[in-house]
Amino acid sequence: MGEMSKVQLGVIGALFLSVASSVSIVICNKALMSNLGFPFATTLTSWHLMVTFCTLHVALRFNLFEAKPVDMKTVMLFGILNGVSIGFLNLSLGFNSIGFYQLTNTIQKKLNVTSTQLLYQSAPFQAAILFVSGPLVDQMLTKQNVFAYKYSPIVLTFIIMSCVIAVSVNFSTFLVIGKTSPVTYQVLGHLKTCLVLGFGYTLLHDPFTQRNIIGILVAVFGMGLYSYFCTQENKKKQLIDPPLSSQVKDKDDSPLLNGKNMDNKEKDEKLSKDSLV
Repeated sequence: MGEMSKVQLGVIGALFLSVASSVSIVICNKALMSNLGFPFATTLTSWHLMVTFCTLHVALRFNLFEAKPVDMKTVMLFGILNGVSIGFLNLSLGFNSIGFYQLTNTIQKKLNVTSTQLLYQSAPFQAAILFVSGPLVDQMLTKQNVFAYKYSPIVLTFIIMSCVIAVSVNFSTFLVIGKTSPVTYQVLGHLKTCLVLGFGYTLLHDPFTQRNIIGILVAVFGMGLYSYFCTQENKKKQLIDPPLSSQVKDKDDSPLLNGKNMDNKEKDEKLSKDSLV
């Protein structure tokens, strides 16, 4: 399998993981908050990030990725800013904004780290700021105290499920940012929204308004246009760029031709010397 095919498979895998995990966690959180009456979204997000960091720390111990020394001041600021912004969002799809993409991509390039390394370094700071502010924000929004809530076994089960899925959501989000463009990232967010609305209506029987239907149709139309223009752009690139095989062939042939020319030149010089003698 060629290098380009491996890259394409990596991108497809990251996109699929991002869509599947994001849709799953939104449905899980909707069931947890709407059906089971657990309204503490911000506190739940802090638990997500703590579980994500612990999972990555275990992965690091098993040498699944390599930690890299970075400028902790930059990472700390990045983690705190994202923690504050996430604190006022109720669903994980709130990550899907161009602002978050640009900030994460910029920090990743500045520090010269992979998506996994950046997530590992920043997750503790995001978790810490949300762990402190989460109960306060949730109390202001819901008029309830997360510490006074009675946790039933089924609620605890859904919280654990949500935290496990969140590891995949956070990992795939940073992975997609490292492999795609801002437009692709935004289109992916629209696709997730459509799927969430569809699954919410099918599984959780959420009301489906005319506004939802129009929004989905507009998003599908936009994604279709995006796919069309991407296909046209790839075709143009294939016509402009010479095939890799022909380039390799030319490079391989050139030394042979040069060698033959050198041999002919040496023969001519030898004949001229012999004639002089």
